[in-house]
Amino acid sequence: MNLILICSDTFRWDYLGCYGNDWIETPNLDALATESALYEQAFGEGLPTLPARRVLVTGRPFEHHPQHSDKVTAPGWHPLFYEDVTLAEHLLDRGYATCMVTDVYHMMKPGKNFHRGMEYWYWVRGVEDDRYNWRDLDRVKDVWPTVTSWSGGPQDPHHWLVQHINGRVQWQSDADSLAGRVFTRAADWVRGFRGDYPFFMWIDCFDPHEPWDPPAAYGRKYDPDFDPYRSAFPPGRVDQMSEDLFRCVQAGYAGECTLVDRWIGHLLDTLADEDRLDDTLIVFTSDHGCMMGEQGDIHKGENRLRNQVTQVPLLIRHPDGEAAGARVGGFVQHQDIMPTALSIIGEDIPERCNGENIWPLAVEGRDSEREQIISAFGHHASVRNRRWNYIAPWTQMPEARGPGRRELYDLEADPEELTNVIAEHPETAAEMQAWLETYLEEHRGETTGDLGPGQTGPEHDQAYI
Repeated sequence: MNLILICSDTFRWDYLGCYGNDWIETPNLDALATESALYEQAFGEGLPTLPARRVLVTGRPFEHHPQHSDKVTAPGWHPLFYEDVTLAEHLLDRGYATCMVTDVYHMMKPGKNFHRGMEYWYWVRGVEDDRYNWRDLDRVKDVWPTVTSWSGGPQDPHHWLVQHINGRVQWQSDADSLAGRVFTRAADWVRGFRGDYPFFMWIDCFDPHEPWDPPAAYGRKYDPDFDPYRSAFPPGRVDQMSEDLFRCVQAGYAGECTLVDRWIGHLLDTLADEDRLDDTLIVFTSDHGCMMGEQGDIHKGENRLRNQVTQVPLLIRHPDGEAAGARVGGFVQHQDIMPTALSIIGEDIPERCNGENIWPLAVEGRDSEREQIISAFGHHASVRNRRWNYIAPWTQMPEARGPGRRELYDLEADPEELTNVIAEHPETAAEMQAWLETYLEEHRGETTGDLGPGQTGPEHDQAYI
């Protein structure tokens, strides 16, 4: 049995029709959901980009170390440990062809090593700060005033947004978009594969991550006045925008979701054309979501650990139709994906992988019995149970940033997590804080390892709260 793992960066769970959305067009993923087990309460475990992917492909929970070889210095933004066993390495040793197609340049920076175990890997260039296109304001002078209309600019020609727009103005169709290029390359690889042995593909697409600038036709499904250069990278708060700019930004993000769905459809069509759907397990998820106006916030952030950011879509399609249409309640997390996929395809699970096989939940019609989970992002963590979501620093905050945020949301009274009630329930916050401290102490040694020369390794001991 082949295995395809698809991760779409910043794809909100509730922006899919199969999760109840009624205004964004995602027909291909919604159709996939009818043939899949859908997990209704899947959450990231270590966030954002690199921590999430490390959990995805190793099945290990978080223990974040700082990063010294990258201008992103957030906890957890480090390479894989040498001791880790990745999904690709494990399957390569068992005779699988392994292939990675991605435009997530953070994984491809020198020393990051997320392509370990891949026989074939393809890096679609040009995302964000990936220095692939020109950084020349003169080349984009016709659209640059629109890109920066809400703020006046970054005017620095070395800014990553200048690089992105220099690439963006060259698009002729949606096939030129980064999502189009990623899934076209993946589909081409599937079409060309002729091995008499199974394959594992990891397809990781940066969209719908910012910049939110889909081809105009996609955004105009949701705002007739949509301009992709205007919506590309908005400020972090709704009160910093006019009403029409916020509407444009909402349309830009929605259009990105529809764009990703369209190109996932291209991949699925290719699998069908190549008679691969009947022997391929497909997993679709995201690393995290983002705020889109809730509490006035835009974008993700370690101080925004509500469900809009921490919850993720998770679909698992078995090629034999097993558990098709099942909806699984209760908490599952990223670390469960690797052991679940390996169990379904009949392979053993590495000892270092300590997530759970969640496929029996779908087959047997049961909900997960986990009572409480943790999602960490930067210096903060969300502790979530069926009634509450508690947010607090999990490690010592940098002195310049102050004490950090402490919040509590009553999920029964406030399922959208809009009202912080920590002042009204100090005893609940204290109980969940104690659980967080106990959890960290119990698990603090689980994901240590060697990061290599120049990196902070297992000898580094972070200060826990």
